[in-house]
Amino acid sequence: MADLLYDLLSPPGNLDRASASDNTALEYLSSLASMPLSQLETTEQQNLVQASHSLLLSLQALSQRSHKSVIASAEHHANLGLSLPTLASATAGLKAAIPKLDNEAVRFSTTYHKSADNEILNSRKKALLLSENVERLVDVLDLPTLLSTTITTGSSTPTTNYSSALDLNAHIRRLHSLYPDSTLVSSVSSQADEAMQAMAKNLISGLRAPGLKLASALRTISWLRRVVPELDPIGVSGNGGGLGALFLTCRLSTLMNMLAALDPLRELADQEKMRQQQHPVGSGWSGGQQTERYLKRYIEIFREQSFAIISMFRSIFPSPVLKETPDDEGQDPLQPVPSAISTFPFHLIAMLMETLRVYLPNVRDQASRDSLLTQVLYCAGSLGRLGGDFSILLASIDVGQDAEDEWVEVVKRHRLMAGRLESIVGAKDKG
Repeated sequence: MADLLYDLLSPPGNLDRASASDNTALEYLSSLASMPLSQLETTEQQNLVQASHSLLLSLQALSQRSHKSVIASAEHHANLGLSLPTLASATAGLKAAIPKLDNEAVRFSTTYHKSADNEILNSRKKALLLSENVERLVDVLDLPTLLSTTITTGSSTPTTNYSSALDLNAHIRRLHSLYPDSTLVSSVSSQADEAMQAMAKNLISGLRAPGLKLASALRTISWLRRVVPELDPIGVSGNGGGLGALFLTCRLSTLMNMLAALDPLRELADQEKMRQQQHPVGSGWSGGQQTERYLKRYIEIFREQSFAIISMFRSIFPSPVLKETPDDEGQDPLQPVPSAISTFPFHLIAMLMETLRVYLPNVRDQASRDSLLTQVLYCAGSLGRLGGDFSILLASIDVGQDAEDEWVEVVKRHRLMAGRLESIVGAKDKG
């Protein structure tokens, strides 16, 4: 029934009933068909008026409450027609760019992979490694400064500071052997070498000290063996090699400086010699008093220092033990280099004899000359205990007429006094 009414009331040609309004209309027509005629005539029209009025009020309230949203929605709906083509073109561009983006992503992942050899990655790895080990690097960079400070302050307490400096240098050398290709470690090692050269200079200066003791000399030589090992090729038990020659050179330099301090006395002795040549008789300086003062002080310094140098050398550098080779083995035609001490006493004796030849004839007083000769004999006896007795060479000094008789008397007195001293010492030892 409702369908027939809907067909009669619908416009011609409208055969589609799938819309929501058509379904509503069909429901309303079904409800009308079920109503009695009296109700249709009386109350239905009022109901329609009330429903229409209620809908009108609802629309008015909705428009008052949501008119801005409705207007904005309308505007957006109007712009939607323009935005959809733009979105479609952007979507097409994105779709076209996706393969290129994928290729770039693959290339990036391949280029900057952890196992790949890339310069940028290597530089970043080095920077990261440097950042993680900056404290260790600072410690390594501080080693040359610490070494230099230790060496500089070593003059006050050399036993502690020089030992610490040698330990630091050994640590730096160990680092250099572990990392020979490292520029940083090579730079630190070169700075450490410069500091050790300064330490070697300080040690050599210590060997030139006037009041050098045996303990200090032993300690200094042991440090030099570690600082400059190439100077000691034979080792501790040998004759010292270059260290022995260095020790003798330093001590000889000290001796020469001490003798050079006598230059004022030597100048007076030279002036006295010139006056004796100009006024051979009747001069107030004919006895050679100034020359005697100079020679006494010269021989005293020479005796003390020469004995100390040679005895200290033999204590520091003992003679090497020669190994016997079987007769059937061939002998080496090149003999080992002799120790520096083998010729050093001859140099000292030659220096003393030259001074005596120049100045001893100027001492014309026999008692003064005998005193000087006795002093020289004591010096010869002191060196004689070390194998350097040169008393026989004194006979070659020309001190004027009757020099041989005077020399014999001096030797007799010297031997007599030496015999008495030996007897006194022997009696004390027996007692």
